[in-house]
Amino acid sequence: MSNDVYDLLVKSKLPNESFSDVIRRSLKRGMKLSDIAGSHTISGDEWEKVVKAFEPQKRMDEEKRKKLLR
Repeated sequence: MSNDVYDLLVKSKLPNESFSDVIRRSLKRGMKLSDIAGSHTISGDEWEKVVKAFEPQKRMDEEKRKKLLR
């Protein structure tokens, strides 16, 4: 297991929960970015990378919305 994955599991783990429980819980409810926002699971620099990665899609969505509303 990679150190970064281990760290994510440790940060997501609830008291008395195994790593298998963390993974099961996460898969059942479908992890989303909002699940880790503000949880100190991701650094500010990493979050900025995520935001930048979604910028092109955000622009395309905005262009599509404008075309649909014409």
